[in-house]
Amino acid sequence: MATSATPERKQAAVIYNPIKVAIPKLRKTVNAAAKEAGWATPIWFATTEEDAGQRVTASAVRRGAQVVLVAGGDGTVRAVAEGLRDTGVALAVLPSGTGNLLARNLALPLGLDDAVAVAFGGTPHEIDLGIATIVRPGGESEEHVFLVMAGLGIDAKMISNTRSDLKKAVGWLAYIDGTIRSLPELGPIRLRYKLDRSPERVTNVHSVIVGNCGVLPGGILLIPDAKPDDGFLDVVALRPQGPLGWVRVWNKLTFENGVLRKTAVGRKIIDLQRDVRDVIYLRGRDLQLRVDSPQEFQLDGDEFGEVLSARAWIDGRSLTVMVPAP
Repeated sequence: MATSATPERKQAAVIYNPIKVAIPKLRKTVNAAAKEAGWATPIWFATTEEDAGQRVTASAVRRGAQVVLVAGGDGTVRAVAEGLRDTGVALAVLPSGTGNLLARNLALPLGLDDAVAVAFGGTPHEIDLGIATIVRPGGESEEHVFLVMAGLGIDAKMISNTRSDLKKAVGWLAYIDGTIRSLPELGPIRLRYKLDRSPERVTNVHSVIVGNCGVLPGGILLIPDAKPDDGFLDVVALRPQGPLGWVRVWNKLTFENGVLRKTAVGRKIIDLQRDVRDVIYLRGRDLQLRVDSPQEFQLDGDEFGEVLSARAWIDGRSLTVMVPAP
């Protein structure tokens, strides 16, 4: 039976995806670190097909956890964050998935030992949460959080078409296969959108991505100005024009964002260049989207089925995350 916390001994909880992690090593490492830090023996919870993490997170909070360690993929991290929203209880990420998107965007350690050390000896830091309200073709409405990105269009199709067995074998590189499998479905989407208090506008896009963070697997800097604690959502719309449109999109996202932006000279070159209209960036706190026909939707790299409309908005500083101490 788990040891209860006392006023002198802090309590941690561990939520893990049993499909993603090696339980014996995880349990040995975390329990040893908690003991060394003077904490009570952690409380352990496994996710299931019926509960991706929200319900066990609520149980951990009720049982007095002051930090919740989550070991799993991006979907598990997102579900636990949903349960910790506005509780003040800190989230500690033990990266165990394909993309590990939040860990990469916050520069958290990817190795187990270092990640556990941050959980018990790091610094709590408040970040924003993205909130997505989606409406299904049948009229049903759902609300979910996202930590990194929400998307509609080719990126969501790519995720939907990515093979799970290939993800296990080669990690994030499996998304390349998913992208190739999505090529026959490429085509512009007629999109109606409204950002904050601006009038509704209409445009054609291949993809629209709403970001709380900006880095994708492979180090691709999709949204350069996105920061998880600035109180804003950053939006990127991909709308390639003409036969070289996708070439310009790829050049923008990889060479310009990934190479030139890293140096002062490179940033001056960007300033002197003509804007690439195939990639459009917007910023705001509340974005409403409507499409004429159902489109695939994704949250933090997980497919969420088809939607007819979506509203994404920012819930500022509503999640506490353990980060490395300065």
